[in-house]
Amino acid sequence: MGGCFSKPKPGPNNLPVSVLKDLAEELSAPLRLIFNKSWSTEDVPEEWKTAEASVPVFKKSKRNELVEVKIEVVLPEKERVKEETSPNGKASPIIYKANGTSRHYQLEEHPVAINPYRNVKDVVEASVCHVKDLDNGQMREVDLGCGKALLVKENGDFYAVGHKCPHYGAPLVKGVLSKGRVRCPWHGACFNIGTGDIEDFPGLDSLPKFQVKIEKEKVYIRASKQALQAQKRTKVMAKCISLSNYSISSTNVLIIGAGPAGLVCAETLRQEGFSDRIVMCTIDRHLPYDRPKLSKSMDSHADQIALRPKEFFRTNDIEVLTEMQVVAVDVKNKTAIFKDGFKMEYNKLLLATGNTPKTLSCKGKEVENVFTIRTVEDANRVVKVAAGKNAVVVGASFLGMEVAAYLSEKAHSVSVVELEEVPFKKSFGEKVGRALMKMFENNRVKFYMQTEVSELREQEGKLKEVVLKSGKVLRADVCVIGIGATPATGFLKQSGVHLDSKGYIVVNKMMQTNVLGVFAAGDVVTFPLALRNHKKTNVPHWQMAHMQGRIAALNMLAHGTEISTVPYLWTAMFGKSIRYAGHGEGFDDVITRGDLDELKFVAFYTKTGDMSWLTGKGS
Repeated sequence: MGGCFSKPKPGPNNLPVSVLKDLAEELSAPLRLIFNKSWSTEDVPEEWKTAEASVPVFKKSKRNELVEVKIEVVLPEKERVKEETSPNGKASPIIYKANGTSRHYQLEEHPVAINPYRNVKDVVEASVCHVKDLDNGQMREVDLGCGKALLVKENGDFYAVGHKCPHYGAPLVKGVLSKGRVRCPWHGACFNIGTGDIEDFPGLDSLPKFQVKIEKEKVYIRASKQALQAQKRTKVMAKCISLSNYSISSTNVLIIGAGPAGLVCAETLRQEGFSDRIVMCTIDRHLPYDRPKLSKSMDSHADQIALRPKEFFRTNDIEVLTEMQVVAVDVKNKTAIFKDGFKMEYNKLLLATGNTPKTLSCKGKEVENVFTIRTVEDANRVVKVAAGKNAVVVGASFLGMEVAAYLSEKAHSVSVVELEEVPFKKSFGEKVGRALMKMFENNRVKFYMQTEVSELREQEGKLKEVVLKSGKVLRADVCVIGIGATPATGFLKQSGVHLDSKGYIVVNKMMQTNVLGVFAAGDVVTFPLALRNHKKTNVPHWQMAHMQGRIAALNMLAHGTEISTVPYLWTAMFGKSIRYAGHGEGFDDVITRGDLDELKFVAFYTKTGDMSWLTGKGS
């Protein structure tokens, strides 16, 4: 544990020597003090004067004044068995003392990688092929007896890493190898074959890297059995070692929002050695979870789709305050104000609040069993109500169509209401849209196109019918609204943070807002998209939120890193998946290759000679 304390102003946060002595007694650990100014010996405990020879001894001073001092607490790792809460009553992985201040346990100031081969019994070595079995640019999945690895040959050199993507377990041998990197065939995550590190998203973990050696023209791989089984590696992270923010009401980094942008930002800071306090706050009641699954696997519980287990946050000193809504930000005084009146000061701020689903404005919109999908609870309620009943989905958006696909196997009937003539017409074009529409119709989903809802009728307070402007009346026990979303930035309107006409936060290439020290990432931002000549664009994709969170973290640490990733989106319906890369705003032509009827095709979207994006469809 370490930190720097400057000469304090009068107030409750003063840290005199007596407090340090109490801390030493409480931790039952010897202290090693390093200081660069004189300190009066009158208040110095006798045991503190027996410092190491390399540490300056205490010198007398004329005045008993507080000075800068660095404190390092050396103690064995202690098991934290008792779950504590922060003074505001919200769950936190940090242990709090009775007086409301926080403690962080730390042994090392810098993250150090553990040698995976130090346990001989955990190591396996096997000959996997002849050097001539692979050509340059080839990959092969090889078996070491107790697990598999991905063997890669590029520019005459061999590399070995985990063979499955840590995100959803896709076989990387079916991915794309290029310039020292392999891309996941399912969702586009990118890994460095030399280090195993993840370099593009989605996903949080990297690949394990294995040793390769050549003997008598045979290729050998030496690997940790544990790593072979795990097939993923979490980067080493620093822990909080600073006491500079000794008050619960202040933090070095405050992250508003606990989606992928916020989580990746926090993890990146720790991976880069940041050792001060990090606090994430969310209006949600759960720790960060895989939100895209809410419309694809609607009966999932929060613990089943959690991005990280609770212990991860405790281990890496990332505090998460749940059910905590920020209602205002005072950028002048660097303070966030919460709905319950609690205030927290920050040094750096990340805004990653995401979007809020749009709702209907028609008569009867407040009727029971009309839902938007934003939380685990929303999705679970829909499944419970829809089982064996009549379901209506308003909006043929990605979310709406995924919900319709899921409910087709649960509900008695599923109907989709949409303003456009064909689903996905603006995104994929009419031909592709009709092919997808046919797939839905073959799975009992009915479409009511080029119309919208005029009224929601109820019986005894619950939804009974959905009335369309076309005059059609649909029986409905549950209705799911999927007509888009708006940025959750209402709390920033008086903050001075620049918002565009639609309410999105405007950021530069480094995810910085117009306010010094304030960054933003995720669905809530409009940013310069490199592939569109740096035109300010909103890209509400899961993959993009990961990358933006990473870029924001790096630039909080003054790395000067600019975002340049290509947007990538995927969806899954009826066992089929759509994947597309790029971003376009309208297109003149759609060039397809393959069989649309069999839903095995590739589509290229062009506009005035420029390729906008690429879409692929298949099993």
